[in-house]
Amino acid sequence: MSEIKLKINGEEVTAEPGTMLLDAARKAGAEIPTLCNLEGLEPFGACRLCVVELIRGGRSRIVASCLYPVEEGIDVLTESEKVVRYRRNILELLEARWPLIDKALLEKYKVNTGRMARRDNFCIMCGICVRHCSERRKLNVLGFVGRGIERQVVSYTMRAKEFCPECFDKELSCLKFCPTGVIVNDCATRCPASRDEEAFAKPIRVRDDDNAIAVKKSLGDL
Repeated sequence: MSEIKLKINGEEVTAEPGTMLLDAARKAGAEIPTLCNLEGLEPFGACRLCVVELIRGGRSRIVASCLYPVEEGIDVLTESEKVVRYRRNILELLEARWPLIDKALLEKYKVNTGRMARRDNFCIMCGICVRHCSERRKLNVLGFVGRGIERQVVSYTMRAKEFCPECFDKELSCLKFCPTGVIVNDCATRCPASRDEEAFAKPIRVRDDDNAIAVKKSLGDL
């Protein structure tokens, strides 16, 4: 099958069919930030930092470049006014959860760090730990519960007790890939040591009361 022709930031490029816009843009030299994208894992589109503006037939829309395949004849802008505004809003939300987020990104997009209500639970819902444990390790120690703002990453304690101690310091341990370090703080160090046999699932931030309440409510709805 012939290569697909498109424009990225005004430059004509070609890409193999099935290539995601993120990969095509980076190959063309564009810098696109991501937090949930990790080589070897299926694209997830959780962080939304990789959004780009796609223009076709005079109409434009914002899409997640890690999930959108290249198409013939489209124009892609990676730092347009719309994209910058969108990324700024996303970074404000992320910073409210994770105050240690890359300061260079905050400065680049002129993020107002005081606009959003703080909720320093450090879990940014990137899903890397969940996907890594299920796709690579095939252990399924971690998972999601809840919907919307109550959605949480949890550790299934019985499986954690069985598998986490042996996996803790290995090269393919989930803590090697967690961008915020919350796995190191809570899941790998606390969940395996838990003696609460009735706590089937515990939120990654076990010290966060709001998270614990949300998880309990979500599990009650299952």
